[in-house]
This record gives sequence, C-alpha cells and structure tokens, in this order.
Amino acid sequence: MHLNLIIGMAEIILPEVELNIYSPKDPVEATIVENYVCTAENSPNIVRHITFDISGTDLVDRIRVGQSVGVLPPGETEKGRPHKLRLYSVSSPTKGEGGKSHLVSTTVKRSIDEIDGKLYLGVASNYLSDLKPGDKVQLTGPSGKRYLLPENAQDFNYVFFATGTGIAPFRGMIMELFESGYKGDVALVFGCAYRTDILYPDFIKEMSEKHSNFHYLSCVSREDRRSDGSKYYVQSVINDHSDTLNPILEKENTLIYICGMKGMETGIYQNLALQGHLEYLQVRGDLAEVPPSEWQWEDLKKNIKPSSRTFEEVY
Repeated sequence: MHLNLIIGMAEIILPEVELNIYSPKDPVEATIVENYVCTAENSPNIVRHITFDISGTDLVDRIRVGQSVGVLPPGETEKGRPHKLRLYSVSSPTKGEGGKSHLVSTTVKRSIDEIDGKLYLGVASNYLSDLKPGDKVQLTGPSGKRYLLPENAQDFNYVFFATGTGIAPFRGMIMELFESGYKGDVALVFGCAYRTDILYPDFIKEMSEKHSNFHYLSCVSREDRRSDGSKYYVQSVINDHSDTLNPILEKENTLIYICGMKGMETGIYQNLALQGHLEYLQVRGDLAEVPPSEWQWEDLKKNIKPSSRTFEEVY
C-alpha cells in the first residue's frame, strides 16, 4: 500500500516494498565481492565498504535504497545460542552497486571496546570486516518500509543528517538522485569525531565538483570548535551554516532524513525550531506553549516527534 502525503505543492508517494523475503530461519547465501576501508588510512576507527553478490537469489531487484539487510554471524554465544541478527543499511542505490542489480553494498564499522576491563569485539561487525572476496555470508531481509526516497523523488529537496556509518543510506540516495538527472537541492550534513573519520571522501569530492546543487557540510566534534568554544556537532550546523541550509529548509517541498546515533535527533529538532522550521517536527503537550530557546532536554525527548516531512533511522 502506498503512503501518500501532500507536502506544499508536491505529494510524497513512498514506494511499495517487499519485506523479509528471507528470514533468520530461512536466510540466503551471498558472496563477498568487495571489502575495503572507506576512511583515511590513518584513522583510529576502521570503517569498511562491503559489497555482496546476491546473484541467483530473490533479493535481486527487490532491495531499495534506504532499506537494510540482515547478517547472521556464524557460531554461538557463551550461552550456546546462535548469534543474533544484525541489520546493516544498504549504501548502494536501488539499481545496485555500480549499476549492477546483483550487487548490494553496506558500510560497517569495526566495534572494539573495553567493558569491565575486558576487550569486547562486536560479533557481526568484526565478522564482516574480516571477510574477503569469495567468502560466503548468510543474509536476511530486506527490512524497512518508510525510510525511503519517494517514488516522485525529483519533486523534492533534501537535507540529510548523518553521523558515522549513518552516511550509508545517503551515499546510495545521493547516487540515485543525481544519476537520474536531479535538479533540486541536496545538503549532506555529516558529523564524526576526528577528521580522519570522514567517510567516502572521494565520493563527496566528486559530487561536490560535479553538482553545484549538492552542498556538503561536515563537522568534527573532537577537533573543531565553534566561536563560543563549544564542540561542533551535526545539530550545530543548522545554526552555524544557516546561510546554506535555511534557503533549502524554507522551501515547501524539502524533506529531512536523519541517520546515526540515537539522541542526535533531539538536538537537530531543537535547532530547527530555533531557526523557525517547526514544520519538520511535532510539538506535543505543554511544550508547544514554550519558546524553543527554553526547551529542556527531558521535555524534548518526550514531546518532540518528527513530522511527515522528516524521516528517522537512529540506533
């Protein structure tokens, strides 16, 4: 069933998608064909671009950009149970990586942490990162039915907010838009901890050079400082680069997409409100009577939700 919403003079028509063609109880085998680091070589964080060959499966031509695929790592937990499914956002356009419908890509960060004095390695992320071309992997999916580009994608402008591997769906969306002759405005706001953590720098450079209607705004939280000395996060860009963003956000046919760490959306919503862009959020309860400059963090988390013009994928 289509989801149709009227936005300004345009109607949002989200495409119909098929879900869970393959389930955890009935996964499908795919082959790794590509696995490379997509950060600067000297980054302390390791993020990899991984491409699966899904030839001969029912996933071919049935995964849309914005959806996710599930990965089932082999082996068992310490309690003897199979490792849990892990979802990864697709970073290739709908027509496939490199225009090949049998190739689907994702973006994976190795998870390495210390918990209670012990080294912890993320099971699925490290499993995927270790795979080499020719290796096999069990996939499920696709998942996700709302975090999609509209069928009438050319009718809208876009502001994409991403932190870390949250850039994955936007890589595919940006490719899909501009490969189809897109003429609107696209702004990509990307945040990371260190300058070496900027993802897909060659792709970003190419898009910036080819398309004057593509606007890339990055912020590095542990290196850059704002004029008042505070850290520079994705939500800060709304205020600090209002000269670039406001003309796009003020258009009646602009949509916002947010992808990354949970909690980032709260600051984004407050700064959108401070700039007067209340059409991208729903303000509930008594908070609607309070000026945005006086909103408290706990009230924000409880009483601010995305409007029909805003799409969230946070984790």
